Amino acid sequence: MGSIIEDAVLCKSHDKLKADEVLTLSLGFKITGGIREVFDQKNWERAYNKHDNAFRMTIEVCLKSGRKTILLLKFIRKAVMFWTRNPKIPHRIWVSIIKDDQPFYPLTVGEAKSLLFDVKKVIEVNGNDLTSGRHNLVANIKVRWGKHIYTKPTEISADSNTTEVTCMK
Repeated sequence: MGSIIEDAVLCKSHDKLKADEVLTLSLGFKITGGIREVFDQKNWERAYNKHDNAFRMTIEVCLKSGRKTILLLKFIRKAVMFWTRNPKIPHRIWVSIIKDDQPFYPLTVGEAKSLLFDVKKVIEVNGNDLTSGRHNLVANIKVRWGKHIYTKPTEISADSNTTEVTCMK
C-alpha cells in the first residue's frame, strides 16, 4: 500500500501586503497510507532488535508564485526507538519523536503517529521578495524516507491549494 500527502492547505494572514511587511502563511498536511499503518509498536520492536532504531523523514517545501520560486524550506522529522522503563508504557521498546529539534515522548501509538506524520508549519515571506501585483501562491511538498525493516525507500509529493495575495509597493 502506497503513502500519500493529504489535506495540504496553505492559509494566509492577510490579503494585501506592503513591501516592508511580512506575510505569514500556515501550511498543514498529513502523510497517510502505508507508512502510517506500519509505523506501530510491533514494527518498532522488530526494527530495534535488528539495530534499525531511527526513522528519518525529510520534508521539502517550495513556495511558488506562478513559476517563480519564492522560498525553499527543508526540515527533518525523526523517530528514535529506545528501551524504556516508563511505568506508563506497557512495552519494552518505545519511540521518541523529534520535530523542530525538540524531542517529544508520546504515551500512545496514535500520538506518535500524529507527531510524526501530521505537519503544521508557519512560513514567513518578506514583502520585498514579491513584486508588486497579484500573486497566486502554492506550496510544492516533497517527503522522502529511506529503507527500513518495515518500509522501502519512498518519495511522495503533492501541491497545496492556491492562495492569492496582492503586493503593493
